[in-house]
Amino acid sequence: MNNHIPSARSGITVVIPTIPARPACLVQAQFSAWQNTLRPDGFSVALDVAAEGAAPTRNRALMNVRASESPWVAFLDDDDEMMPEHLEKLARHAEETGADFVYSWFEMIGGKDPFPETHFTNEFDPENPIETTITTLVRTELAQEVGFHRLEERQFNSGEDYNFVLGCVKAGANIKHLVDRTWYYNVHGDNTGGLPWDWRKV
Repeated sequence: MNNHIPSARSGITVVIPTIPARPACLVQAQFSAWQNTLRPDGFSVALDVAAEGAAPTRNRALMNVRASESPWVAFLDDDDEMMPEHLEKLARHAEETGADFVYSWFEMIGGKDPFPETHFTNEFDPENPIETTITTLVRTELAQEVGFHRLEERQFNSGEDYNFVLGCVKAGANIKHLVDRTWYYNVHGDNTGGLPWDWRKV
């Protein structure tokens, strides 16, 4: 299931769902990706003007990516930021391990990491899959096959993202964890945006 990152182009599109209240955050998120040592080929941004929530908005942005032109997608929330080597490190790890899905970890800005320490330190176990966060590098065809779907009711925080992980496991994806902090998880006073629970930071 692995595709290698092309040498001339990164082969990566950054996928960002956003809301009207966050134009400055969106610009900063895009700027952080554009400043990466492995520069993305482009962005696919979807604006949630009807308070649909994160999952359907992210899904619209994802489905606008052409897998034939961009074999990889890198997900980023509109209020988070990539460190300068985020894409390069994840792409290298994908190439070295044959992964279809790579996730690293974050440096928390303005809050406390809500996940257990083992989420950062341990390898991913498909027999006991964890929620990986959404800031990942995923093979485009795999991501589009699984997609993002709104939960009917609140089951757990960020359950829609976890359902994506479970869908990738079910599809037989090779999921690898890069034990490194390569992006910034920003927590601030207005990052719920007044939207449903699945957009909220813990």
